[in-house]
Amino acid sequence: MRRLTPLLGRLALAGLLVSIALGRADAQARSDDEVRQLLRAYREQHEASILREFTEFLALRNLASDSATIRQNAYAIVAMLAKRGIESRLLESPGSPPAVWGELTISPTARTVILYAHYDGQPVDTARWVTQPWRPTLRSRALFDGGKEIPLPRDGERIDPEARIYARSASDDKAPIVAVLSALDALRAAHIQPSVNLKLFLDGEEEAGSSHMAAMLTAHKDLLASDGWLFLDGPVHQSRQAQIVYGVRGDMGLNLTVYGSKRPLHSGHYGNWAPNPIAMLVHLLASMRDASGHITIAGYYDNVRPLSDAERRAFASVPPVEQQLKAELGLAEAEGGDGALAERLALPAFNMSGIAGGGVGAKGSNTIVSEAKAFVDLRLVPDQQPEGVKRLIEAHLERMGYHVVHEAPDSLTRRRFSRIVNVEWGDGYAAVRVSPDHPFARAVTHGLEAALGHSVIQVPTLGGSLPLAPFEAVLHPPLVVLPMANHDNNQHAENENLRVQNMWDAIEMFGGLIVHLGREWTAHP
Repeated sequence: MRRLTPLLGRLALAGLLVSIALGRADAQARSDDEVRQLLRAYREQHEASILREFTEFLALRNLASDSATIRQNAYAIVAMLAKRGIESRLLESPGSPPAVWGELTISPTARTVILYAHYDGQPVDTARWVTQPWRPTLRSRALFDGGKEIPLPRDGERIDPEARIYARSASDDKAPIVAVLSALDALRAAHIQPSVNLKLFLDGEEEAGSSHMAAMLTAHKDLLASDGWLFLDGPVHQSRQAQIVYGVRGDMGLNLTVYGSKRPLHSGHYGNWAPNPIAMLVHLLASMRDASGHITIAGYYDNVRPLSDAERRAFASVPPVEQQLKAELGLAEAEGGDGALAERLALPAFNMSGIAGGGVGAKGSNTIVSEAKAFVDLRLVPDQQPEGVKRLIEAHLERMGYHVVHEAPDSLTRRRFSRIVNVEWGDGYAAVRVSPDHPFARAVTHGLEAALGHSVIQVPTLGGSLPLAPFEAVLHPPLVVLPMANHDNNQHAENENLRVQNMWDAIEMFGGLIVHLGREWTAHP
């Protein structure tokens, strides 16, 4: 563990604490609306500098698989924290990339909240990007609306909030880091005291599967003691309204390979006689889910936790967006029929994400291939466990008449068994969900509503997955997700982007919550 806070950072911290102390009485006397106005006024005066810091951060390559550039990002974050007087360290475990830890203590008697975000990014296919993924580009609108490249604003200039910044990790997940730091800048400028002690945990391995997370949390368990975690990741609701999320689905990857003859065969000479791996694989996949998305593997739903009354009430707060999305995505019908999107996302999912065998189009040929492959993305819900799901799926494959192996079969195995499937499991983690009635969840919900001045959408389960499971298993804190990105941000894909208004909204949301959370926690124990 390496302490990285320089003398300048310690002096800035002293100044921050002095300014907080001087402004404490005034801050406590301010109304919720005044806090919002002060946060907004600061942002309006500093739009150019906020976007400049954001784009400089986005210009750092951050492929999760590239340890050298990941470390450069970590050092850049340390410098960003030191600029605000926030004590910081790099946290590591054997073989892991660094996580950046920061701490801002307001009072020894205040509750402590840890804010999580990650700074690593997904791989890129640069040929599919309109501009280079690590050359942040500001556009007047979204690309699909004909947005044109425009220059960054100069100091003192305002910008159209519908403009978008295009770069890898613009939405997933560097934006929350800059939004939180800008919110702290705004509070400091207004002499407004946070109501909770803050720690930051900025992850450098989320997009690589977080395989070292449990070991890292165990190694630094004392440093990461808190009363609750806020995970700042994911998109706001499709209606562009703020949402609080009480849980996430787990995730597992599964590669399947089935085999035919040892070499490709002419389909005219051997069709109807030699086994066809593509046909075998299609039938095998179809045996595991039906056309509506229901998983037909025996026992698959046995361990699914039923929704509580509080969770059902939370679903009632989610506005319908299904017709909007059908029009936006060009869909005549949803897979689940008339089911609400939010409720469908609370179910386990068996997503067929890729299938490969012979060629198509210009590459098509009259061939029976020797093998066919599929990748399946499994989304888990509470209380499904990865090991239990593995057993259920492999038992199903065996019931379908397949000999299950976990590496490519040799010639003897291929001669012995008529149906062979090679099952390769990726790393996975379980789902996590806290009750909306948990004191921390209630405090976050009420604090967020006070910060924004209106009610927020409450979602029991986010459709996507976050590695919350090791945090729950090692540290046992309540975990709540607070997204900020636009829903059409293209995360993980080409032309990832962040709508500028989402950054402005997040600064007010995070800043106001930091101010109100402690009060609401006391009011709603």
